[in-house]
Amino acid sequence: MKRYLVRQAGTVLASLLVLVIATFAIVQLIPGDPARAVAGVDASQEQVEQVRENLGMNKPLFVQFMTYLHGLITGNLGRSFRTNEAVTDIIATRLPYTADVALLAIILTFIAATLFGATVAIGTYANKRKWLDSSFNWFTGLVASVPEYVSAAVLVAIFAITLHLFPAAGAESVSSWVLPTIALSLAPTCTVSRVVRREMSRILTEDYMRTARGWRIGTIKLYAKYALPNAMVSTLTLSGLVLTGMLGGAIIMENVFAWPGMGRAVVEAILTKDFPVIRGIVMVLGIIAILLNTIIDISLRLIDRRILQENRG
Repeated sequence: MKRYLVRQAGTVLASLLVLVIATFAIVQLIPGDPARAVAGVDASQEQVEQVRENLGMNKPLFVQFMTYLHGLITGNLGRSFRTNEAVTDIIATRLPYTADVALLAIILTFIAATLFGATVAIGTYANKRKWLDSSFNWFTGLVASVPEYVSAAVLVAIFAITLHLFPAAGAESVSSWVLPTIALSLAPTCTVSRVVRREMSRILTEDYMRTARGWRIGTIKLYAKYALPNAMVSTLTLSGLVLTGMLGGAIIMENVFAWPGMGRAVVEAILTKDFPVIRGIVMVLGIIAILLNTIIDISLRLIDRRILQENRG
């Protein structure tokens, strides 16, 4: 286990290094001149050059990168080109909204996906109810392929505009959280439920499950104690990719619902070419993705000790 943790720490450090380089370089690909955006469309060329000098954008890229790296190490992510507000303050204001709705979506995803996939697997065991199997595959495949912004727009049209059950935008009330959470978890739920269903179907045919049935164990205990934990190993393996994808989906979701989180802030920063805000938010989202994948990977090895034994071998 100790050797594995050392290797995992090395992987995390390498991922962070790539993330730092990527967040610095990615803003260079954004078309347009941020100094012109800050100075204004009516500013003279001399004023634009003065803004560029004040922002340190006239320095060589290597010097700019070292300044950026020093700021990351010291916890200084710079100030917004547009509002002159500290990037750390912007993130501190926006992060709770993104974190809360993402956490709710994650919980909803894994509860719904586990129940949905396991129920279908049990219901179609031994080639029973083939119509249920076909309907499940068709439904989950269709919903999982729908882009987040389409799902969000449909939810708004039905539940906010037509039925007037929930607000269409904003985060002023508890009911405002319902549609963003569902929109963010809809496609991941279908993806994860397909994995749960496949693994549960395989596990139900294992010899130890036949033996457990012969002992006349209660139905709930049979599936909850012997089948479901083994199906969760593969589900956790996929969940790292799913959770990372949900971070990208959060950016789209927040703009559809006018949600005051980091996803909406980074889109606004891209439109105004606010480099420090873009870098800061993308860096934080990247760190969250790396930590989530690392935690899931370690949890997977603690749940299934055979993985550690294979690594040791």
